[in-house]
Parts: sequence; C-alpha cells; structure tokens
Amino acid sequence: MLVVGGGNAGCAAAIAAARHGARTLLVERYGFLGGTATAAMVGPWMTFHSSSEQIVGGIAQEIVDRLVAKGASPGHLHDASDYVATITPFDPEVHKALLFEMMAEAGVDLLLHAYFLNALLDHRMVQGATFATVAGERPYRGRITIDATADAYVAASAGVATQQGDDRGRVQPATLIFRISHVDLAQTAGYLRAHPDQVRTSLPTDQRTPEALTAVAGLYDLWHEAREKGEVTIPRELVSFFITPYHDEVTVNMTRVTNIDPLDPDDLTRAEVEARTQAMQLIDFFRRRVPGFANARIAATATQIGIRESRRIVGEYTLTRDDVLNARQFDDGVARSAYPIDLHNPSGSGTMTHRLPAGKSYEIPYRCLVPKAIDQLLVAGRCISTTHEALASTRLTPTVMTLGQAAGTAAALANEQNVTVRDLDAQLLRKTLIADGVDLRR
Repeated sequence: MLVVGGGNAGCAAAIAAARHGARTLLVERYGFLGGTATAAMVGPWMTFHSSSEQIVGGIAQEIVDRLVAKGASPGHLHDASDYVATITPFDPEVHKALLFEMMAEAGVDLLLHAYFLNALLDHRMVQGATFATVAGERPYRGRITIDATADAYVAASAGVATQQGDDRGRVQPATLIFRISHVDLAQTAGYLRAHPDQVRTSLPTDQRTPEALTAVAGLYDLWHEAREKGEVTIPRELVSFFITPYHDEVTVNMTRVTNIDPLDPDDLTRAEVEARTQAMQLIDFFRRRVPGFANARIAATATQIGIRESRRIVGEYTLTRDDVLNARQFDDGVARSAYPIDLHNPSGSGTMTHRLPAGKSYEIPYRCLVPKAIDQLLVAGRCISTTHEALASTRLTPTVMTLGQAAGTAAALANEQNVTVRDLDAQLLRKTLIADGVDLRR
C-alpha cells in the first residue's frame, strides 16, 4: 500500500491500512507529518460535533485523546464565537511527535523529504509513483495507491479528470497562521466585558472570562480604526483568534491572500511573501491596540501558507451544496460532518456562511473517494469529488482525518478481498469503520 502525502488524511489512511494488515509506505515531502495541522498550523480543529452530539470518532478522536494525555490539548471546548459547536485546540509540535509514535506502533514504513513527481500507470491502473529524493528519483510501487496530497497530484498525473474553484476557476484565499505568546487574556476579557458589542458571542457579559473566551471574533472598532489609519491593509472584516493549550498564547487566523492559484508556483511564492508581511502588520496591530497584547511576541509562524482550496477530482459521485445543506445520508457514507459551507471571498474581504439545520449532519459517500476511469487509486482529504461549495464544508480537519481512515481501511479490505477498490463492498467498509469507532449512521 502506498500513501502519498503525510497530512491529516494521509496519516489516518496509513494508520488504518497498517492496522488492518496491509504493508504500508507513507511518503511525505517534509521532515515531519501532519500537513495543514503542523506545516500550516491550522487550528483549532473544527468541529467534532453537531450541536451536542459528537459525530467524529475513530482515529481522529484517538489523536485528540492522546494529545490530551500529553497535555497538548484541552480536548473539545465550546466555541465562544458561536461559529461551530466545538473547537479543539492542540499543540502542533507535540502533534508532530505523536504522529511518529502512531506510525511506529502501527508498523507504517516512512519516507520523508520525498517529493511526488508522477504516477506509475499501466493501462489506466495506478501501480505506484516516482519521487524526487536527496538520492535522486526513486519509484515506489503499491498494489493500491492513496492520493492524500490535498492537491490531487497523483490523480492528475494519472489522468483523472479534475476541477478547480468556482464557475470562474477562482479558489478561496490562502491564510498564514501564526501563534502569539506572552498574552494577558485577563485584560482582553476585561475589555470585552466593558465593551459587550465588540465580540460575536452568546456568552453573558459577566461570563466573558479568559477560560470561557475560547475564540474571539470581533474587536470591530479597534480593527476598523486601524484600517482607516492605514496601519493594516488586510482584507478582513474582523479580528479572529483562538486559545491554545497554553494560558498565555493564542492562534491568529487573519492573514488573507486573495486572487491566487495555489497550483501556480509564482502565485504561491507571492502568497508566502505577502502573508508574512501581513503577519508583521498584525503583530504590530495587536501590540498597539488590543488590550492584553502589549508585551506579545510571535511564538511561531507556519512553515507554509494554509491553502483552503485547489484541485478536486471527478469521482464516481460528486458531493453537492444541496447534499450538505439538506443533511443527506448515503448507503455508502464513510464520514460525517456538520461544518457549515464556509466560503471566504476569493478576491477581497467577507465570508459567506450557509448552515445545516441545527443538530443535523451529512455523510460523504465512498464514491467521492473513487476516481472515474482510473483503477487502484483512492483519493482522501481536501481533493475528493465535490463541488466548489461542498468543498467549503468537507475540507475541515476532523472530516479529512475520517476520510483518510476510510481510504486506508478500504484499501486494506480490497487487498484482503482481492478486489479493486472500485468493486469493494461498501457495506463491508461501513461495518468495519463503525467497528473501528467511526461515527456513522447505524
């Protein structure tokens, strides 16, 4: 079994495949695992719940439990900004080490610092891939290959039809995440009690404490004044940050680079440069204007900018906006989500949010992981078969990890049953995933 990409989906896929007896090689371009959770520091994770019901379990929940045991996550917390039911902060540095532990325990072989070059193809059947390494080009073969690259690199190389962006080809903007330390959140909470209209929250004013303010979305007047005076030029409409596992640190999700194609190296270069300029503007803004941040320091910036959207495959089924918002269930559903359709403006400020009915969730069918026409290839993560709008919901980390577990389990079962991944019995897959703790409709 060959898994290409050691991000959230790829790690779950490799662990699941190996636990089900498949000899598994996981190939990753960086010297660590975790993808957007570590390289892009995208956090907190949103969301494991629909209202009060937990709908994400399996390997994703196991990871949270193990981070909690290491003191690297407080677990699932109420989202004080009322965007989703819960958020799950975590320490990305501890997460890197945990993923190595889990790979060793499962018996997954690793190849790091290896860049995907092309798919190995024989009569429309994927047989592995070639990678660039410090020792030159190397081919690695597998009976089944899982594309967990987020950008559908393997699928596109193999000739799978792909789509990108909206009806004009535009994708959501990119964001560089960074963490700020030496923050006095008691001062911030005091300001938000004294200015109750300056934050989006259902918390009563007297309950706006550092512990309860798990997420802050607002500080409208401070932000608008800074923008009017030219102190910041970022196309955002509000201030947004989240707590981390540590009392004096926050994660800032505010940079926004618009009008980019993340598959264009020139655009990607511009995005990285522009985002770091924005991060410096933001740290100055926080120090100068936000109560509690006068002595703040940048604790870390992400290794790479976070990409919300790039290429998607055309699979045996394409998940749609209506599927998401109507909370559709599928006979071959392999993952659940209740995250809203969260569309960041590709060319400026503003975010459109379309929500599911309260307490509802939708399923993602296995067919979204199976590309049309090309065999012995599964796709997991951000690049599964969806529309532009549906992707704005499916791209979130808890869902992506579950999709990875589904792909890895499917690959191992197909190998064991001696069938192609396309012909695998979806009911056997669902039964196995449920037995492994994945929360699916019984």
